[in-house]
Amino acid sequence: MSAIVESSLEIEVVVNNTPQRRRVEPRQLLVEFLRVECGLTGTHVGCDTSYCGACTVLLDGRTVKSCTVLAVQADGRRIQTVEGLESAEGVHPLQAAFASEHGLQCGFCTPGMLMAATKLLAEHPDPTDEQIRHGLAGNVCRCTGYAGIIAAVRVAARTIREACGT
Repeated sequence: MSAIVESSLEIEVVVNNTPQRRRVEPRQLLVEFLRVECGLTGTHVGCDTSYCGACTVLLDGRTVKSCTVLAVQADGRRIQTVEGLESAEGVHPLQAAFASEHGLQCGFCTPGMLMAATKLLAEHPDPTDEQIRHGLAGNVCRCTGYAGIIAAVRVAARTIREACGT
């Protein structure tokens, strides 16, 4: 008698503070789950090799390249995507600073940069330029030359600190 193998597995995750329960194929990548199953297309598919960082999200508060994580590996965990940055108060200070400081051009790398910068500022509220470069090191931009991105992170850090009164 042969065993029946189910081709999909049920996972439960919290994406941008919203619980999600879905059936996924065991080999489905997290980036595909977010884009296709959750409709969150802000997370970009870039290189499919983990080089570019366009697919960076936060998984339980840690940056991961979602093209290298299976959706089933996220079961029971919290995911934050670029769509989760905006709040009832409006765009996140990082988003505003990327626009005002010319930290984006084509915008393809921007979601991953924003998520890496979110993690960076959680760890270093007043980062040095060296800390910013290190925090963004796994993300590639082919348009800006990085000066605007570094300036944007500095401006956002200052804005966040001022909003918190520190």
